[in-house]
Amino acid sequence: MKRVIFHKDFTKQYEKLSKVDKDKFRERIIIFLLDEFSPLLNNHSLKGKFNGYRSLNVKGDLRAIYKKIKEDFLFVSIDNHNNLYK
Repeated sequence: MKRVIFHKDFTKQYEKLSKVDKDKFRERIIIFLLDEFSPLLNNHSLKGKFNGYRSLNVKGDLRAIYKKIKEDFLFVSIDNHNNLYK
């Protein structure tokens, strides 16, 4: 069974999001668990310092970064594109 795990850094970043962004992330996680490669998510692999990780579009410029570990998904970061990839 798939499990979603949130790293402590992810949790800290998530708590700083607006209610609208939190709601959108929860909506995207449901879609993700039903179909992790849904076109709505623009799920794609990353390079550089995030090599081995993947990114999901949450809304607008907001991205969530995760890594698949066996059947689990470890979400490590959520922030806008510029903050994540600088």
